[in-house]
Formats: sequence, structure tokens, C-alpha cells
Amino acid sequence: MPRTTRNGNHTPSTTGDRIPPPRATGGDTRTPKTTRGRNGRSRTVAAGFLLPALLLLGALVVYPIGYSVQRSLFDRSGGSFVGLDNYLALVTDDSLRTAVRNNLIWLVLAPAVATALGLVFAVLTERVRWGTAFKLVVFMPMAISMLAAGIIFRLVYEQDPDRGVANAVWVGVHDTFAESSGFPRARPLPVHPLKAAGDGAFVTKDPVRAGEPVRLPLIGVAPGQMPEEARPAREPAPVAGTVVGTAWLDFTRGGGGRPNAVDPAERGLAGLRIEAVRDGEVVARATAAADGTFSLPADRVDGAVLRLPASNFREQYNGVEWLGPSFVTPAVIGAYVWMWAGFAMVLIGAGLAAVPRELLEAARVDGANEWQVFRRITVPLLAPVLAVVLVTLMINVLKVFDLVFVIAPGSAQDDANVLALQLYRSSFGTDADLGVGSAIAVLLLLLVVPVMIFNIRRLRREARR
Repeated sequence: MPRTTRNGNHTPSTTGDRIPPPRATGGDTRTPKTTRGRNGRSRTVAAGFLLPALLLLGALVVYPIGYSVQRSLFDRSGGSFVGLDNYLALVTDDSLRTAVRNNLIWLVLAPAVATALGLVFAVLTERVRWGTAFKLVVFMPMAISMLAAGIIFRLVYEQDPDRGVANAVWVGVHDTFAESSGFPRARPLPVHPLKAAGDGAFVTKDPVRAGEPVRLPLIGVAPGQMPEEARPAREPAPVAGTVVGTAWLDFTRGGGGRPNAVDPAERGLAGLRIEAVRDGEVVARATAAADGTFSLPADRVDGAVLRLPASNFREQYNGVEWLGPSFVTPAVIGAYVWMWAGFAMVLIGAGLAAVPRELLEAARVDGANEWQVFRRITVPLLAPVLAVVLVTLMINVLKVFDLVFVIAPGSAQDDANVLALQLYRSSFGTDADLGVGSAIAVLLLLLVVPVMIFNIRRLRREARR
């Protein structure tokens, strides 16, 4: 009989009422047929939904990769098996070696510079009122196609400073610190009282004398190169104790005029530098006025010859040959960074918005300056975002083609060559070699795969956290 406790609860008797043991099931743990049928139908439905995507993936990705690997093992015509000869050509051919070298330069410089600029922009724009407008301006190049960006930078890198923005700025800075030549192609005629003195300078054929006006006529100055302050030339009146003269352009537009004579339509060579030389030493200097006139002290220059130094006739500084063999690759990388720095800035800015402000403020309270906060707190916390940006840009630069194709001129395209461009050049045209082109495509795939594996592993580590 069950016993009753003080609180009224019943407890089973130790001799009478016992809890019956569970019924034996016979050890049958198999899934019911209805459940198995339901799972089978689910797999069938899932396979039906996945099949179109798998077929599309196979047709657009798997088959082209397999065919490229197969085609890379055959010769130009595709009829003879050559093994790895096409891959050996990537090492032995000069243009292919240049393409591989340039791709390595791209891989090292372009992602790092674009990511660094994006980080700097993202951090700085948080501290200014017009940060949103600045981000919009920096990100705007992403809305431009690679073709349009290439055309823009082809004009930016023009050699002529009057057309190319890059050289206009460079020449402006150069001329601020270094005096430029005013008359790069000026020269005297054989009938003029001047002769060549070597190293690009000219001297008077006869010594000068006090009281005798000196004439220094030149030709070869284009109208557009004449100084803006130049005025009609004139012969100065004699002045006691001085040697006076005129330096002018001895050329009359439209014809006419007399050689060695100052005609009314001819203008003075304003700014021309003149030196008086005796026994190999410069004893006096002068600069031509707007009308070409100049004067020198007679007691120093009487009996000396006048020299027009070579600095008057040096070719004008025209800046850097950005699209020449030496600078074409860095120039194209600069165009790429201009486009993709905004992309890096936006992603890093999004990551920066998620950084806890309490950590930054605590570091400042503890005495850390802004550089220490940036280097020891901001950058480590942004490491995952920086890795995403860097890996994305690395994959992108391995496939760069259109910027190089559009910006680099034909004369420098071999020096700016990259694998994607060489793939195009090897696969199309009258001298196409599909075997080498396929080998380049496989090489590009092999270069991208390690970066992709690194990115997938990083994403998995992030998901496990």
C-alpha cells in the first residue's frame, strides 16, 4: 500500500506497488518509411532547383577551364601535342617575361597604395564637416568605366604641357625653382654679326667699342614663344660711358625687312641675357629690355666680345615622359588607384563606423596621441576589413587589361604589357597562337587560386568567431 507523508503526498510501497519497467522495443531504431520518403523527395526537389545553376556553372566556368587546360598543351594549330612547351614560352619569351614582371609590380603596388589611401581618406573624413561630400567626390570615379578612365588619363599624361594636366603641373613646379629658357631655337644667320661659340652659345664676331651701337639680331623664334612683354624693337641713342645695343628678332611677318637692320614690325627679344667676355672671363652682364635694348659700362666692356650664353637657347623643360618606357607602368597604376581608392575608402569607412568609440576615448584618456590611437587601436580593429579590401584588389589587378590597353601608346605597350593584355594579343589577330594564349589563361587562374583560398579560409575563421 502506498504510504502517506506529512504533506499529504503518496509514496510507493517498497513491497507492493512498483513502477512497471518500460516496454521493450526490440532494439529497432530504423527511421520510419514515411520519414525516409519525405527526405528523398526533399533531395529531389533541391536537386531540381540546383540543376539549372549547376548546368550554367558547368557551361560557363568548368568547361572553359577544362578546354583551356587542354588547349594549352597543343601547338598553334591545335593539331599537335606539345606538352609544356607553351608554358616554357612564358619564361623564355621577352614580351611574356615583361608581362609577368609587370603583373608582379601591379600586385605589390596597386592594392597596397589604393588600400592605404582609402584608409587615410576614411579616417580623415570622419573629422571634417564636409566628409560626405569628399567621400562622394573620391568615390565618383567608380561610376566611370575603365575605357572612359583610360581615355581621360591618356589626355592627363600628354607630353605637351599645354594639353596634359600632369606635365602642366610638373612644369609649373619646375619653372618655379629653375629658370627656363626663353628662346630655345633662336640662332643667327650667316650674315649676322654673331657666330657660334660652342656649347650652344653665340658671340659677336668683332669686339665692341664705346660709342658704337651693338646689334644682336636672331631668327628662329616662333611667334608663340615671344615673351608677352616684348615690344617693337628700337635702336638706343648713344650714352656717354656706356656700350648700348639692341637684341631683336630679325624677321618681319609677311615678308620684307632688311637683315641686320631694326625694322618697325620687328620686336625686341625681351629677357635675353648678354655677357661681356674678355680673356675668357665675364666682366659684365645685361638683360634686354622689352624693346630689346641693353647697356653695359664702357670701362669694362670696351674691346671685349659680347656673348649670348647657352642658357638663352636651351630647349624648354617639357616635363616627364609619363607614357615613355620608364614611367608607363607607374602611370597606369596611378590611374587605377584614382579609380579604386574610393572603393577602398567606402568599405573601410563602413568598418570604421563599427569600431567602439569607447576604446578610442579610453586610449586618449590614458595619454595616447592620435598617431598611437591610429596605429595601435584603429588599424588592428580594422584588420578584417583591410584584408577584404586588399584581397579584392589583388584579384582585380591580376585581370587588369583595359586601362593598359587604352592608356599605353603603341610605342610603349610592350613596356606596359601585363598578362591579361598579352592573353588578348596572343589569342587574337593575324599572328594568334591559341596554345600560348591558353597557357597564359591557365597561369592567370593559378595566380588567382591562392588568393581565393586565402580569402575563403579567412571568411571561415571569421564565421567561427
